[in-house]
Amino acid sequence: MRTGASMTYELDQIEMREAYAGTLIEIAQKNSEVIALEADLMSAISTNKFKAACPDQFVNCGIMEANMVGVAAGLSLTGKIPYLHTFASFATRRAFDQLFISGAYAKLNIKILGSDAGVTSEHNGGTHMPFEDIGLVRIIPGATVIEVSDAAMLASMLRQVEQIYGIHYIRTIRKKAVKIYDEHTDFEIGKGKVLREGNDVTLIASGIMVAEALQTADILAKEGIGAAVIDMFTIKPIDRDLIIKYAARTGAIVTIENHNCINGLGSAVAEVLAEHAPTRLKRIGIDEQFGRVGTTDYLKEYYGLTKEHIARKTKELLGNR
Repeated sequence: MRTGASMTYELDQIEMREAYAGTLIEIAQKNSEVIALEADLMSAISTNKFKAACPDQFVNCGIMEANMVGVAAGLSLTGKIPYLHTFASFATRRAFDQLFISGAYAKLNIKILGSDAGVTSEHNGGTHMPFEDIGLVRIIPGATVIEVSDAAMLASMLRQVEQIYGIHYIRTIRKKAVKIYDEHTDFEIGKGKVLREGNDVTLIASGIMVAEALQTADILAKEGIGAAVIDMFTIKPIDRDLIIKYAARTGAIVTIENHNCINGLGSAVAEVLAEHAPTRLKRIGIDEQFGRVGTTDYLKEYYGLTKEHIARKTKELLGNR
């Protein structure tokens, strides 16, 4: 794990889509029950490489996402382990009924990769920009919701969910992420990762916002504010004990997410605090807006997802204590 003041916040050498395809090939070559499903996005997520390596374990369902979930449900009924991919907006919003009824209600075993998370959808714009996907899957009984931070974590999650029955939604970007972890890092689904200690405030983030939270902590440290940073990569089931522990330690929590503030990471943390440890809280994310066209950097600035904005809002929270 690469954390703390020594981090250089460099992009990983491997794209997230390459990590997905490469890890899935590794899993499928060891287990013939694993099947990869695509919604005609093979080049977008690099599963054309999977098709070449494991042609008998691959199905391109075309641009019919709801049907793809139905196919996955059928495969699960026969004992297969389906991994399906499409853009996050279509994996959840468009196919929600099938995911809820055909998958979860039927108590089946389906692994979903939703890509182009939040602002990283970039030039695909509002129709393809998912700010609601975590919230949709969170309300499905028994579903597990994960947002990965870098390629090492993605590879680990893909391997782990093969061994755990049920509905697993993994949210990711497609291109390069800031490298936070090395390939030997251990991750436990349902347990957050403490990346930095601090006694004044706790920053809880997921996905691309973890690197932003670490850089925010650097800014705050220069002003004498000690910020703990937690990578809450499992949003459901969330690490209740860790949240309560750091609420007691710092007395102030800021959640940071590339998602709607409603029913995402911030809401999940708020629910824990309200019931178990009432604490000063600021939720930073998308506030009552749809997606729009732009680069990731432009959109992070537009929606207030930059380290400078987060630092300013954190200081406002602390100043109001």
